[in-house]
Amino acid sequence: MKDTGYKIRDQHDVYFITFAVVQWVDVFSRYCYVETVLNSLTFCIKEKGLNLHAWCIMTNHLHLIVSAKNGNLSDILRDFKSFTSKKILQQIDDNKEESRKSWLLWLFKQAGNENSRNENYQFWQQENQPIQLETVNFTLTKLNYLHNNPVKAGLVEKPEDYLLSSARDYNGGKGLLPIEHLTAGYTVR
Repeated sequence: MKDTGYKIRDQHDVYFITFAVVQWVDVFSRYCYVETVLNSLTFCIKEKGLNLHAWCIMTNHLHLIVSAKNGNLSDILRDFKSFTSKKILQQIDDNKEESRKSWLLWLFKQAGNENSRNENYQFWQQENQPIQLETVNFTLTKLNYLHNNPVKAGLVEKPEDYLLSSARDYNGGKGLLPIEHLTAGYTVR
């Protein structure tokens, strides 16, 4: 695999990370697959020491701002990707109401075969492009970008109206996942 320069170099620091579905397929337009991501993030928070600072699930990717309590961020993210990949692929295969089942499984198998000699499936793109958040201004830029993603996509008028993100947590409300705020008094713009 080609070295892109994107690596988690400091396992204790805060990172902006994007996980994208192969071919940017709109898998998360079905809530059953979103639930798998939500449940897995909750598990990683409670059982693996993930600090979730901000998040947003779009139809074909998710953004996270994360760190790890135990300095094992790479391990947590690897396990998260592996588990959600297998679980969602199984859900697609088992879902009798999934109208795109054959096409989705074919697409994920093609992606897996391109990156392996075996008959594997690949759900997530390989690159996460972790970006270390080293300054307050850069962190706020990424936080705003993450929360404004649904606004730019035309899904909502205000970030805090989007259910599948932490924007409401940063605007005095309560979101779907437990987060650890990055800065006190920050308001999504």
